Amino acid sequence: MRRPTSLAILALSAAVALPLAPASSAWARSAGASKALQAIDTDNDGTIDLKEAQSAGEATFDKLEKDKDGTLTTKELQGRVSRKDLNAADGDHDGTLDKKEYGALVEQRFKAADPDGDGTLDAKELKKPAGRSLMQLLK
Repeated sequence: MRRPTSLAILALSAAVALPLAPASSAWARSAGASKALQAIDTDNDGTIDLKEAQSAGEATFDKLEKDKDGTLTTKELQGRVSRKDLNAADGDHDGTLDKKEYGALVEQRFKAADPDGDGTLDAKELKKPAGRSLMQLLK
């Protein structure tokens, strides 16, 4: 009887593993959304409301604002906001976001992530593109 070659074993391994990749990726996204939800959900009701999102946004602003000048530059934002979104949120047009502007952006993204308008976001809503966009501002 002929022994299987390494190439055949590799092909068989790939054939078995590939169908599992999307599921494990979806599981990782789901686990990430649940973990993020738990970190921000201070009243432990399984959802994030606007007050919780704003509180998390303020904490993130404070963490990112290294030079303590009251604003976030594109460098301090670390890719959380595109140039286009920065310009739209920058009410005083100084090229930075102050805490009020950052908070307004958090609120805008929260509302975009809440398509049913119930005032709360669950893990399912946080997994969608608008929810992930909000979470970029909160972590």
